[in-house]
Amino acid sequence: MSSTETDSTAAGAHSDGAEASGLLEAMLAELRELGALRSAPVEAAFRAVPRYRFAPGAPLEEVYAAREAVVTKRDAHGVAVSSVSAPEVQAFMLEQAVIEPGMRVLEIGSGGFNAALIAELVGPSGQVTTVDIDRDVTSRAAELLGATGYAQVEVACADASESLPGDGDWDRVIVTVGAWDLPPVWTDRLAPGGRLVVPLRMRGITRSLALELVGAHLEAVSSEVCGFVQLQGVLGHEERLFLLRGKDLGLRFDDANAPADMRPLDGAIAAQRQVVWTGVTTAAGESFASLEWYLAAVLPHFCLLAAAPGAAAEAGLAGEGERQFRPAHVDGDAFAYLLARKCEDGRFEFGAAAYGGTADQAATRMADQIRAWDDLRPDREIPAVSIWPRETEELPAGFVVDKRHRRIVLSWTERT
Repeated sequence: MSSTETDSTAAGAHSDGAEASGLLEAMLAELRELGALRSAPVEAAFRAVPRYRFAPGAPLEEVYAAREAVVTKRDAHGVAVSSVSAPEVQAFMLEQAVIEPGMRVLEIGSGGFNAALIAELVGPSGQVTTVDIDRDVTSRAAELLGATGYAQVEVACADASESLPGDGDWDRVIVTVGAWDLPPVWTDRLAPGGRLVVPLRMRGITRSLALELVGAHLEAVSSEVCGFVQLQGVLGHEERLFLLRGKDLGLRFDDANAPADMRPLDGAIAAQRQVVWTGVTTAAGESFASLEWYLAAVLPHFCLLAAAPGAAAEAGLAGEGERQFRPAHVDGDAFAYLLARKCEDGRFEFGAAAYGGTADQAATRMADQIRAWDDLRPDREIPAVSIWPRETEELPAGFVVDKRHRRIVLSWTERT
């Protein structure tokens, strides 16, 4: 490289760094406002690691958008298989992990930037290993970590569903890809008092759970709403999509809760829409993430409404002043989905809309469960989550979601 090229590259890097500094401050302010950034050590890590260096070529406004991931690799179908996760997600997962200096931390799912943040948190006396099944991803991560001064981070290429790198136990295991199940190896080498932070998918709903071992099972000590590219390899899990109209509108099923025969739903979208309003309201901007989780637990044949941009509006799924959401379920020859409309007082009322021969029944069943959710404790709290070995037969009271290796129990407390 000529001296002119070197000078040009250095000038460009300096320019990016200067612009990134201002964008970083705005991003951190937003992360604090969102409640994702809650501690001084995590904020210091974000200040220390140059995020833009781990997303070369991406616009800086995109790199420092608090709620946006930067996709770094797509498969042959254009589906994202690797990314630098959104700063909001990285921040709250690190807060969930409560990483301290000197800890041994394993990251499953490599991007480079998050491993560098962890390296800042554990300090020179700690150890960080990041592992991914994709050699392209690990090669990229190793190169970027080395170039930014984090060569001490060990990068390994392996299927972490089957084995973990190195020897000894881990104080923290942080999974940065969406997981459908928890293989035993993730907890077999968790140190006493250790913590596993994982985005776990349950009937299509993903939550980042901070899990601690209690005897033979795991208990969640915190939960955050999130979305991730899915885990590949042995633990990969395909969802089932039933198309309602063309290729732009369908129902997506996870786990084994899809009806055995979907033919009764053929042509359902062409029927008259039926709506049941519930009287249950929420304030604008108020989270109702626990409602998604509740409906996923209690409704038979729960699924998610999957629509290409503009497809739901074109199909008439929501009327004027209404908004449709993704939770849905199949009931006989009909399907229902979550709906909301704006009230005169500025609040929003939940309802259920349905299509098909038994649309009234499908909508009523969902509406009844929305009201049941409203009868939970006043804060409509998230459920208590416990995760048990698959062979466990005696479980605590709650709704059970079975996986290959685990049984997940979701428990809510009603108002007293």
